[in-house]
Amino acid sequence: MDKALASFAAIWSPRVVARMNDYDIRIAHAKGDHVWHVHENTDEFFLVLNGRFDIAMRSGDGAEHTVVLREGDAFVVPRGVAHRPSSPGASILMFEPTGTSSTGDSHEGDLPEHVDSTIGHPLGGDPGR
Repeated sequence: MDKALASFAAIWSPRVVARMNDYDIRIAHAKGDHVWHVHENTDEFFLVLNGRFDIAMRSGDGAEHTVVLREGDAFVVPRGVAHRPSSPGASILMFEPTGTSSTGDSHEGDLPEHVDSTIGHPLGGDPGR
């Protein structure tokens, strides 16, 4: 995993390390804020490989709460829940159905330049992206 993580530097730009039963196993570097988004039809699994990774979520009434994850912690964001990951610096592993967009089925506002809207890049691609 260390070699795979070292093969690219871009943040919020997931790489597909394996596929299994129509699911992608993706890794990504995280730093700063992602964008508020929602996956209507799928849960999203996160495992923190290193660093700290926060997931802000909104309940149906609009109330927000944040789950703070550290190395070795895992968390599942349920389908249909608006969430915004953020991090002071981390590497994460995710399980998602193949074809799932990293910015969800919908997201709030414009995408920041540092957030890559993708269904996952192949590992070993352009290290800048």
